[in-house]
Amino acid sequence: MKVLKFGGTSVANAENIVKVGHIIKEESLKNQIVVVVSALHGVTDQLIQAAESASQNDADYLNIIKGLEEKHLKLVKELMPVLEQSPWLSFVKKQFNTIEDLCNGIYALGEFTGRIKDKITSYGEFLSSNIIAARLQSEGLDVTWMNAAGCIITNSNFTYAKVDFDATEQNLKDFFHTHQHQVVIAPGFVARDGKGNPTTLGRGGSDYTASIIASAADAEELQIWTDVSGMMTADPRLVSTAKTIFRISYAEAMELSHFGAKVLYPPTLQPVMAKNISLRIKNTFDPEAAGTLIGHHLEKTDDEKQEFAVGISNMSRIALLTLEGSGMIGIPGISAKLFHCLSNENINVILITQSSSEHSITVAISEQDADNSQHAIHNSFKDDLQLKRVEPLMIETGLAIVALVGENMKSRSGVSAKMFGCLGNNGINIRAIAQGSSEKNISIVIAEADVKKALNVMHEEFFESVIKQVHLYLCGTGNVGKKLIRQMYAQNEYLKENLLMNLRIAGVCNSRKMLFSEKGISEHELSLMDESGQEASAGKFAAEIISRNLRNSVFVDVTASSEVPEIYEELLKKSVNIIACNKIAASSSLEHYRHLKLTARNHSCKFFFETNVGAGLPVIGTINDLMRSGDQVLSIQAVLSGTLNFVFNHYDGTRTFSEIVAQAQAEGYTEPDPRLDLAGTDVARKILILTREAGYALEFDDIENESFLPEECMHGNVEDFYSALSKYEDHFKMLLDNAKNNGKILKYVAEFSNGKAKVGLQHIAPESDLFHLYGKDNIVIFKTLRYSDQPLVVKGAGAGADVTASGVFADVVRSV
Repeated sequence: MKVLKFGGTSVANAENIVKVGHIIKEESLKNQIVVVVSALHGVTDQLIQAAESASQNDADYLNIIKGLEEKHLKLVKELMPVLEQSPWLSFVKKQFNTIEDLCNGIYALGEFTGRIKDKITSYGEFLSSNIIAARLQSEGLDVTWMNAAGCIITNSNFTYAKVDFDATEQNLKDFFHTHQHQVVIAPGFVARDGKGNPTTLGRGGSDYTASIIASAADAEELQIWTDVSGMMTADPRLVSTAKTIFRISYAEAMELSHFGAKVLYPPTLQPVMAKNISLRIKNTFDPEAAGTLIGHHLEKTDDEKQEFAVGISNMSRIALLTLEGSGMIGIPGISAKLFHCLSNENINVILITQSSSEHSITVAISEQDADNSQHAIHNSFKDDLQLKRVEPLMIETGLAIVALVGENMKSRSGVSAKMFGCLGNNGINIRAIAQGSSEKNISIVIAEADVKKALNVMHEEFFESVIKQVHLYLCGTGNVGKKLIRQMYAQNEYLKENLLMNLRIAGVCNSRKMLFSEKGISEHELSLMDESGQEASAGKFAAEIISRNLRNSVFVDVTASSEVPEIYEELLKKSVNIIACNKIAASSSLEHYRHLKLTARNHSCKFFFETNVGAGLPVIGTINDLMRSGDQVLSIQAVLSGTLNFVFNHYDGTRTFSEIVAQAQAEGYTEPDPRLDLAGTDVARKILILTREAGYALEFDDIENESFLPEECMHGNVEDFYSALSKYEDHFKMLLDNAKNNGKILKYVAEFSNGKAKVGLQHIAPESDLFHLYGKDNIVIFKTLRYSDQPLVVKGAGAGADVTASGVFADVVRSV
């Protein structure tokens, strides 16, 4: 014999019931079967709603009952042959007349007790099971209907009754002894107490009914038919990459269901587990799918044997109760008193953790029980509170439990480190931890807002070792931003194949608009950003990034804005990695610069700004490597402006200085305002950043800046600037001629030595390393303790959108 249970979605309408009928017919050809069914989808909730409305003197309960009656009458008409409909239509009307009478009584009394609730809700399964049995009989199957409520005996704990297994098993055995039909249809969820009063087995109790029947009948297998293809490695509504678990032990299934895996009602496992009856979860809408097999000793593949865990489950709306006080230390019975107090209020304790000092004990309960528990505990510990032996109960709400489950975790080192590491790297704070002595699960309590992120992070770490999903947020769509986006689109397949990384552009922002997509923004969507995007600001962009709370998030700033760096700290505190092409943050006050780096370190994220100096050249990375290896930078000599190098390489007197600067701006080498480059401000920031990375405590005002621009060039707007350049052409020509007359060339040089730094225009002789520097190239010459006689030289293209974008791209890849 096999027992098949079909849930509410499986019997939601006539179309679904026809599918259920096909499954039943197919299975009945091979086995004698018992079929347990739930009420039609949503009916139990609506019956409760009708009764609650009646108890509140809301006459709308009549409309709810009428709607349910019409739904069942329609079902009969769709499922039954015309000539057989009349008695079943009368049957439905009779049941709803009774339901209406009950609700009329509730309306008159204004009272809705648990006993009446069980009586009313039992009609959902009673109706669905009778209609489905009639449908199968009309198709010629050997079918009988079993009144499960008459066989399953419970106590009188209404709405969540406890089963008397001895009496129930005897009743079921007697039934199967006298009824040898090929198919037995039974309502789930319902039972009766010793006085004959209707009781129910708790929401989800139809699974439990099926398990009780399977145990009593010594069934070969219990099948739970639902709308998913088995137990999943995580909730598929929150983790899109969740996959079916094909084989799982009873113990693992119990842990997953206890901590929130909705596909299986937790008490279901105990009856079949005791008799070693296999349980299989199947999909009504994909009956050919293998589903999940649950049992004691299942053959697993080699890959399955190597997996740390089988799944991750989660429970929402959790509250933490913490009782602490010096009077608890070494005093026996405190824990027992606490749990007895909660038990008396029928409050279920989901998770327990206690400090080794016995100074405090923390339990997790459902958030809806928080107020009752506080009142009960304060009453129970009244004397202890007055004598200050314990502190008032602390309650935290807005929490959730996430549990990693798997028998293979037992005695496997590194599982906890792997779990906590991936969560910590994504800024997910753990409020409480519990691990059973069996080591089958590690449970944590986190903020409700972090559940989706935590599930995806853990699922990626334990079940998707192939590809790491990275969510990138880009601020700035100018020359560098556009090049970076193109490089990312072009390179993503390479990253997947070679670095096991899937880079997804999850958000883009410019000075006008911002656009978001968790699935990744396509090139086409990006082209429509000005039309379809939201109104943008740096603050709004940061708020949206934080609100979305996606794993492995990276924020990239390729602007020159002073507003954007103001959001860095807020993002770092949420463990969002930051890649800054923008130099403002790293060249701000020394205190702020250090604070940002410390914030990144404290929140386990990266703050990279390689392209602040030398575009894509490995300048900052080289300093970091030297420092980490114990070397010390003694001096730096550098040409750090691709713009200025371009200008002085091309300025030979045949064209005006103004024309050369305009060319540099047109080719994308300068900042939007070229004065930032020509005034040496940009170079000063760069040498400041290098000295700071080398471990020296300098402020921007400590950099000596020998400007070659006449003062008038610094006033007005950019147009005024070009006008002034033309006016002072003789000045620039004189600078050029003075260098030429000495057999030298002009270079704008940054220098650091003896703890001091300066920038300015210098005459460079042919024997200098700075002489043979062409186009937009940069050069940095380091003298260190190890590179003293022969300095370390980094040289190459130091400006241009392509190389800058590639440097940013490299930082992005390094950050994750």
